[in-house]
Amino acid sequence: MKRVLVATGGGDCPGLNAVIRAVVKRASHEPDWEVIGSIQSFDGILREPTEIRVLDEKAVAGIHVQGGTIIGTTNKGGPFAWPIKNTDGTWSKVDRSDEMIRKLQYLGIDAVISIGGDGSQRISQQLYEKGLNIIGVPKTIDNDLSATDFTFGFQTAVQIATEAVDKLVTTASSHNRVLILEVMGRYAGWIALHAAIAGGAEVCLIPEIPYDIRKVEEKLNSRYNKGKGHAIVVIAEGAMPKGGTLTTEESDEVGYNNLRLGGVAHKLMGDLKKMGFEADIRETVLGHLQRGGIPVAYDRVLATQFGVKAFELVLEGKFGEMVAYRHPDIISVPLIDAINKPNFVDPDCDLIRTARGVGIGFGD
Repeated sequence: MKRVLVATGGGDCPGLNAVIRAVVKRASHEPDWEVIGSIQSFDGILREPTEIRVLDEKAVAGIHVQGGTIIGTTNKGGPFAWPIKNTDGTWSKVDRSDEMIRKLQYLGIDAVISIGGDGSQRISQQLYEKGLNIIGVPKTIDNDLSATDFTFGFQTAVQIATEAVDKLVTTASSHNRVLILEVMGRYAGWIALHAAIAGGAEVCLIPEIPYDIRKVEEKLNSRYNKGKGHAIVVIAEGAMPKGGTLTTEESDEVGYNNLRLGGVAHKLMGDLKKMGFEADIRETVLGHLQRGGIPVAYDRVLATQFGVKAFELVLEGKFGEMVAYRHPDIISVPLIDAINKPNFVDPDCDLIRTARGVGIGFGD
């Protein structure tokens, strides 16, 4: 019996369970394959005792409609930076990758399917370079991986953000207010841009187009001067003013290495008030609501395609590859190519031109 290990890493994302289900169901057509899930990414392998579970058709029945991941995930630590508490109470990191590979061999794991974003796939590439048979599956609501046209979870996040805009419009119009909605995306503005267009926002601020606060104020004032006493601003968490820096929050979580973005809506509101903007302003931070809940149909389909393709790459022995969507096909690309170039919004792309064409301002 051959065994393939499935791990989900990084932040949770709508569609993860659909990928897991697809891997298991495709593997069930092969008489000599068993699927194993590692609990909380590779932590399940590194912990003592090992935390893994067999994933059969019964275990994955109906999970494609559920958010989250049935095998858990983590965005801390990892095999190359495992947190260790020192005797003085401080923390340090150790490389346990060789140990993990030996444990996988001991467990009879023939291949690994790692489902995760850019950070997880960087780990996948490092493990592949150490000789591990590994396949990557791209996962991020941010849609910031250039090797694939879309990542699953993105469309669900956009839908949630758009519904938030729709709801904020009624409150803004009832109170003659400016409502600022802060959405995720890290250094990419895809969620904000799509939600702003779909929801009919007046202003959209994204990391790829640094904004001038005076231009933002002018746009909002023009809205009020035309007798329309409310406005919606959608701002990506990585947006910043011209000549400014990212708005971040410090994290004291052990093993969390990413810069924690957030607070841009509050900063924008404060900056507008300092400039003397007179209308009432309120902020809403959508936060983790964008990651949770039931995946939309598009993400379920794409995630299922990714899961089937990932297992077929295992059968073909095409390791060191990542599944990708290149319309209309599901293909594979080398992991090294997938992680080398992020997918950011081109300020001159058609989608930006569309937004400008319907009157959305970018503060530039």
